[in-house]
Amino acid sequence: MAKKQVVAVVKIQIPAGKATPAPPVGTALGPHGIAIMDFCKQYNAATEAQTGTIIPVEVTVFQDRTFTFVTKTPPTPVLLRQAAGVDKGSDKVGKETVGKITDSQLTEIAQLKLNDLNAYDLESAKAQIAGTARSMGLVVEG
Repeated sequence: MAKKQVVAVVKIQIPAGKATPAPPVGTALGPHGIAIMDFCKQYNAATEAQTGTIIPVEVTVFQDRTFTFVTKTPPTPVLLRQAAGVDKGSDKVGKETVGKITDSQLTEIAQLKLNDLNAYDLESAKAQIAGTARSMGLVVEG
């Protein structure tokens, strides 16, 4: 059996369990001719346990207008904001801090994100996450 030819790979960030045919889903997938409602139903079923969190998804569209998708872990800033209990990062990075996270929270986020990062081990993943936290105005304690 021959492999299906890939037409496009579309990356979208959608709230878990809340995909609808409206933008951004409709505008990203509509031009490729796939059944948007089918995607929405499958995505919502796959992410219903994480409802409310932003979940990136990578949709592979094939020539016969079928598709597959892979969900990723939530973006690092989203996880850091949840851990610190803040709504947004600092407007004045370097001059103002908006919150603090502990080293154990940093380790937990790094373990969750390890597969999606270009890091070989947990320590380098923690360094990347700590850099993101610093650029958001968060202080890592410990």
